[in-house]
Amino acid sequence: MFVLVNLKAYPCDPVAVAEAAERVATEHGADVAIAPQAAHIQAVAQSGAETWAQHVSPVGHGSHTGSTLAEAAADAGAVGTLLNHSENRLKLADIDASLDAAERAELSTVVCANNPDQIAAAAALGPDAVAVEPPELIGTGTPVSQADPDIVRDAVAATKRVDPEIEVYCGAGISTGEDIAAAEELGADGVLLASGVAKAADPQAALEALVD
Repeated sequence: MFVLVNLKAYPCDPVAVAEAAERVATEHGADVAIAPQAAHIQAVAQSGAETWAQHVSPVGHGSHTGSTLAEAAADAGAVGTLLNHSENRLKLADIDASLDAAERAELSTVVCANNPDQIAAAAALGPDAVAVEPPELIGTGTPVSQADPDIVRDAVAATKRVDPEIEVYCGAGISTGEDIAAAEELGADGVLLASGVAKAADPQAALEALVD
């Protein structure tokens, strides 16, 4: 199971979290990645942890002040990017353009969506993975795998109908190893989480509890 920790804009030490993630990944043979703020990508990547961007903009080189250029994220050390997180929604055409930008920069992609219908539409654009995250559960500590397991099952089924090669991740409320196990039983290939690690007093202990 792939574990992608989104640090959002929480007041944590991104390098300390990344170092903890790298230790846990090495010691437990786990697949853990960190998505920091764009300004911290290089420092996080230098820790040795797998590093993802939280977003790349649907633009190429040119006059795009304030945009996150995919090539710049890759140059800083990112190997993948989230797109269309519920806190940074994009129009369908912009998701498509951001996927093109990520492909140019050789970044892996995860497109987030709220429900199985949106997941199917996202999958049709050809990302490497999609992630189902009901926004009402984000940050609540109540995992979608418990609150509404059918959303996960239906998202997996919808994705596989479009392209069986696209992975499906489960987000919103994931905070324990039991949540990850439940997501896997429902057919998910990975999980997205944030506050359970980024807000933890001991990120390494939180990650170890997840992967154990």
